[in-house]
Amino acid sequence: MTASPATVLAGSGSAFGLLYASECCAEESWLYSSPLRARRERAAKTSPTPKESRDAMIDARSVIDEIQEMRDEGYLSDALLRHAVKKLYKADARNNWVGVYLLDTEGAELWLHNYVGAQTEHAKIPVGQGVCGTAVAHGANQNVPDVTAFEGYLSCSDDVKSELVVLIRAGSRIFGQFDIDSYQPAAFDDKDEVAVQMIADKLAEQIAREHR
Repeated sequence: MTASPATVLAGSGSAFGLLYASECCAEESWLYSSPLRARRERAAKTSPTPKESRDAMIDARSVIDEIQEMRDEGYLSDALLRHAVKKLYKADARNNWVGVYLLDTEGAELWLHNYVGAQTEHAKIPVGQGVCGTAVAHGANQNVPDVTAFEGYLSCSDDVKSELVVLIRAGSRIFGQFDIDSYQPAAFDDKDEVAVQMIADKLAEQIAREHR
């Protein structure tokens, strides 16, 4: 009988515009006419921040420090994983669903450990299916800017436009993954993946220790 990841990982409980006001010369005054100004203000509020100018979705080092403090206090991976999911969900408005899947002991199926966001029917995902299963099968993170273009995509909601899956692993051994869905297309970039990977690597330290 296959043991669930929740059984393998004994938990210790849950954890803790701007209007330009200076004088303008007469020939430039048309820039600040009411109709044009209103259009510009609306555009500034609705246009997404260009990827090249925004920071990563989360301060990974801060979360890593929190995880280490929890480890020092005796918390095990169950609590650490729950804490990390909550931090990621709250960190950025792009993160509309954040969860952790853990790989079963036979390496054949992903089991949903915990999540924040809308309810999902995908509590178990076979390796090789969907974005999550593909990440494990290929041993590589998956950043999908348009989920409708991903062959075999497992849909949870029509609102989801893009998805980021980052593996929790120690070397070649995969323990699980972070799964992050966004209602924005192409929501995630390399900086986001690196930040989430840093947190995943820190969690892998504790999981690997519990598997010894």
